[in-house]
This record gives sequence, structure tokens and C-alpha cells, in this order.
Amino acid sequence: MATRNRMPPWHEIFKAPSGHELLIRPIRPEDVGPLQAAFSLFGPEEIRDRFLQSVTELSAETAQRLTHPNPKSEITLVAAESSHPAGEAVVGAVARASMIQGTREAEYAILVSRFLVGQGLGRQLMRKLVKWARGKYLDRLYGDVAEENEPMKQLAASLGFKPVPHPQGTPGLVRMVLELDS
Repeated sequence: MATRNRMPPWHEIFKAPSGHELLIRPIRPEDVGPLQAAFSLFGPEEIRDRFLQSVTELSAETAQRLTHPNPKSEITLVAAESSHPAGEAVVGAVARASMIQGTREAEYAILVSRFLVGQGLGRQLMRKLVKWARGKYLDRLYGDVAEENEPMKQLAASLGFKPVPHPQGTPGLVRMVLELDS
């Protein structure tokens, strides 16, 4: 259950069925440290599903890029402890959408800690990315998902995304596409 009471745009408190209370908010530059530290909270399967390869740590370059999104063409949201300020709060999930230059499309990616999976957090983050994409008047939002990542495929499908073959024919990947004009 998410609530918004006089909070800045894109901010909301998310109350998971487990009792965890998280603040969904735009990422901030001071989240670099907590984001890199939280990487250990993500399991190998989660990392492989998101990065489509085995990665053991979040590079400084990637963390820097994630924490400094271009507000005109991308959004990066985090779900972090609500009881701590940015820069100190543990980050339990990251969701990002980025417009593809020269198109009216954006690509999404979501990474949720194994400790928070199944709580509805991924669904809430995806809804926010869809809202952002609609607000940018884009035609479609898509994400490349590992074929074996059934939870992400089911989540996307439940929100209206359709699976299509990967355009580059990349084995093991399916593209989940939401047409936003409908």
C-alpha cells in the first residue's frame, strides 16, 4: 500500500505486507555510497537478470551514471529506508527508465532486493515508470528480460506489456513492450 501526503513529486511511502516501510523517491547524488553498498543485498540471479551478466559489484562509473540522471530524458527511482536521509538509507530497489535518443521510446530496468521480492514493490515502481513515460508523451516503454525471469515477465504482462522477440535476435532475451498510445 503506497501513500502520498504532501510529499515532493515522485515521492511516496510504500508499506510492504511484510511491514517494511520504504520511501520511493528520485535517486540523489548522495545515494552513490548506499547504492554501491546495497549491491551486496541483491542475489546473483537478480543481478544477472538485470545486467544480463554476472557482476559482483556496481562500478563507480555505473553508480555515478545512475545517481545523476538527465531529468529531460530519464528517471531513476530508489526504494530506500524511510527512517534515514539520502546518503545513509539502505537502498532496496532501483528502477530506471531512459528515453532512446531519436525515438519516442524509453527502456526500463528494475532491480529489487531478494529481501523485498514478492511485496508489490516492483509493481509500484513499474507503475511509476509507466506514469513518467506517459507524462513524456512517449509511444512505448520496453525492457529486455531474460527468458527465464518469469516474475518480471508476469509483472510486466499484468500491467499490459506484451512479449515480442528481441530485435537483435539475442538468445535468452525477450522484449516486454507497452504501447502507451492505447
